[in-house]
Amino acid sequence: KCDSKAGSSHWSSNEEIEAMAAIYGEEWCVIDDCAKIFCIRISDDIDDPKWTLCLQVMLPDEYPGTAPPIYQLNAPWLKGQERADLSNSLEEIYIQNIGESILYLWVEKIRDVLIQKSQMTEPGPEVKKKTEEEDVECEDDIILACQPESSVKALDFDISENRTEVEELPPIDHGIPITDRRSTFQAHLAPVVCPKQVKMVLSKLYENKKIASATHNIYAYRIYCEDKQTFLQDCEDDGETAAGGRLLHLMEILNVKNVMVVVSRWYGGILLGPDRFKHINNCARNILVEKNYTNSPEESSKSLGKNKKVRKDKKRNDH
Repeated sequence: KCDSKAGSSHWSSNEEIEAMAAIYGEEWCVIDDCAKIFCIRISDDIDDPKWTLCLQVMLPDEYPGTAPPIYQLNAPWLKGQERADLSNSLEEIYIQNIGESILYLWVEKIRDVLIQKSQMTEPGPEVKKKTEEEDVECEDDIILACQPESSVKALDFDISENRTEVEELPPIDHGIPITDRRSTFQAHLAPVVCPKQVKMVLSKLYENKKIASATHNIYAYRIYCEDKQTFLQDCEDDGETAAGGRLLHLMEILNVKNVMVVVSRWYGGILLGPDRFKHINNCARNILVEKNYTNSPEESSKSLGKNKKVRKDKKRNDH
């Protein structure tokens, strides 16, 4: 019954969101209600998943009328040709159904691809070990964690031939802490124009005994390279699976540049489940707004569209 409704073509995006939440239950996760950012965890088999993929979508105000959802496909095994083929399939569905609600069609298309994949003989990807709260709330694993190795590589990436290296430690601002059930979250922000400064800011923060003793120091940064007109960006979970990726995604949506945000979390002994991601992003959003790094939403959605194309051209892994 729900299925046929979800295919209905003359819905507002709010009606579609309600239907998706009803159909997919725990597979559907709200990342940011106001900005209409959602994530759907899709598996080949709900009871015994071998292949899982997370589809993250942001619904612009013009959706479904005149603009497609802005999307990201997250799965450690999804690379190269396979990623391109799946993206093309989704874009084809959009073109064939312009003006209509397509999230349901997208999810079921992805599920079909996963089912086909599981029927082939290749084994599923290795299952990673769980972090602190992952096994308590099954929504927590929604977004693919940034691999710590990739952040190390990006930090060591020397771009001195492209720009004058700035050696100074940038000023660091600290946000107002948020406390919930004995866990405290606090954001720290610094303007950065090169990876060396990212390292300097982290070292400076770790000189503070309180920050150094935090359970997690999650961070993300975005540096705009004028000459290449692309972003150098990365993130780190620091043991809080998926938190760095969510933080970086928020920064992409807010279209901020030449800035890094570190969110410290001091764990108080009570599991918060998915609420912890909300607090991490709220801390980060508040300090970015307070320090005037954010653009208007119109500019953000335009640039996010551009950003997606840049990433596609560069064949970088999504974070």
